[in-house]
Amino acid sequence: MRRGEVRRGSAWALVTGAGSGIGRCFALRLADLGYNLILVGNNPEPLRKVQEELRTKKEITVRTLSMDLARLEAAEELTESIGAAGIEIDLVINNAGIFSFCDVLKMDEKKMERMLLLHDMTTTKLCRYYAERMVARGVKGHILNVASYSQWMPYPGLAIYGATKAYLKAFSVAFSKEVEEHGITVTAICPAGVATDLYGLPSKLQRLGVKIGGLITPDRCAKRGLNALWRGKRCSVPDWWNRLWIPLLVAMPMFILRPIRRWTMKFQK
Repeated sequence: MRRGEVRRGSAWALVTGAGSGIGRCFALRLADLGYNLILVGNNPEPLRKVQEELRTKKEITVRTLSMDLARLEAAEELTESIGAAGIEIDLVINNAGIFSFCDVLKMDEKKMERMLLLHDMTTTKLCRYYAERMVARGVKGHILNVASYSQWMPYPGLAIYGATKAYLKAFSVAFSKEVEEHGITVTAICPAGVATDLYGLPSKLQRLGVKIGGLITPDRCAKRGLNALWRGKRCSVPDWWNRLWIPLLVAMPMFILRPIRRWTMKFQK
């Protein structure tokens, strides 16, 4: 069997933010590996389209659940809904995210709150709830949290977004050490630029970014993330050249940041 493969239809995977981008690619790859899927997002139509894509995958079941996960009670509601259907989750991918490039003083307070809730509170609760269930069942489960390369970029405009992702990476690494003795693998993947609609880039710029190597495709990101999960890595940055830049990004002095900030101010929203 391929790494990560299961007997078709014998295990369930939960993927949040599954209607597009990286989440969709995670779903397609997990379906190929034999997992039944629960696809979660805040817009039902994209989820239905992904479900339709997966109709050709034989012997697996795909269910969709439209839910706003950027709420304090979202994790409980999601867990209860899945539990009420009699489904036990073996693999969790916390992929749902909100991006914002904006100074803290200019950011809408509601958006700031939603970002904190979605990236950190909901993800943390889902990790706890499903790890508890995996331990009780005695299964060797898997959890993958999508953090971000921006955690090493404490730049103006990325204060909130980068901080939420830094928390997610730190939490994932520590939590993985806590649950390792129970046979549960937890991985944080920290991609740099990915060619998705998350950043508001037009399709033409996304294709150009991939062509010149500034962005990676969502499928490449999903593939690297799953490979890291199967190998038991606690943290992974897709593509080796992105790892080389981390020390420079962390230590970048203000005399370089100031002109960058002046140029990027027009892109803040």
